[in-house]
Parts: sequence; structure tokens; C-alpha cells
Amino acid sequence: MAGDGAAEPGDPLSRNPDLSGPAGGAAARGVGVDPARSAQMRLVRGKDTGPEMVVRRLAHGLGYRFRLHRRDLPGAPDLVFAGRRGIVFVHGCFWHRHGDPGCWRARLPKSRPEFWVPKLSANAARDASVEAALRADGWEVLVIWECETTPTRRRALAERLDGFLGGKIRPQES
Repeated sequence: MAGDGAAEPGDPLSRNPDLSGPAGGAAARGVGVDPARSAQMRLVRGKDTGPEMVVRRLAHGLGYRFRLHRRDLPGAPDLVFAGRRGIVFVHGCFWHRHGDPGCWRARLPKSRPEFWVPKLSANAARDASVEAALRADGWEVLVIWECETTPTRRRALAERLDGFLGGKIRPQES
């Protein structure tokens, strides 16, 4: 019967039992999925991450004002400085494939490389195309990596951010 969540005869979902049902299949319902892995993945956020908050506080402390996650721009950039035509992306080293060989956060998982390699490579390819589209529209783009937001590297990050946005960094007060 239509509307009760069951697949109709001839429906493409009825041919594949893994895709039928109200939740979209066994994997979507959590059957055969490690609960510890699911709990860990639920903690991964797309915005308002710790590294992003560090960069936002730095930019604000330097006197810059910005907009967040403008969805009308390709890639919904993390910070948009419209008056300066500047965009800042704060990338997680793992998810966006930080190319620095000294960055331990960017290492590939040892389990299921057949899943992770294409997924993470697609993320990096999408990042490159988004950056190219923004540059073609006249935006300057700065990518800040998660490993650059550590407490020991914040002064250098503030100088880099201030240099990108065209200001002068204020001397540290004692």
C-alpha cells in the first residue's frame, strides 16, 4: 500500500533488500556497524570546530570582521571577509589531506584503505575545484590547516592571517 513505507512492486528499492525499509537499508539502520566507530564519527563536526574557533578568535582579536559559512559562495567558506575579497578555509588535516609530511594528523587509516583513499582524495579534489572557482570570481583564498592552530603555532598563524588580510600585527603588550 502506498505511503506505508513499503516498496511498491516495480519500485527499484524492492529489488534490493539492503535499500528497502524506512531507514534506507541495513547499514543506515546500524546493522553490522561498530557502535564505538559510530560514536566517534558522530563527534566530527562540519563547522564551529575547535580549529575554526581558534582562527575566528584570532581574526576578531586582530580587529577583522567577517561572515561565516556563506552558502552563496562555492564551498561555503569558513570565514568571508567580503570588503577585502578574502576567504579563509580552516581544513582538518585528516579530512582534507594535508600534504605536509610532518603532519601526523593527515596519515591514512590502516583499516579499509579501499574506502578511505577514494573518499579523502575526492575531498582534496573538491577543495581544489572550490578554490579555483573562488579565485576565478576574484576572491583571495587562504587555507589554514588544523595543525597550524596549536598553541605553539598561534603567533605565527596570527602573523600569517594578518599578512593575508593586509593589516599590521600589533606588538604584544607586556
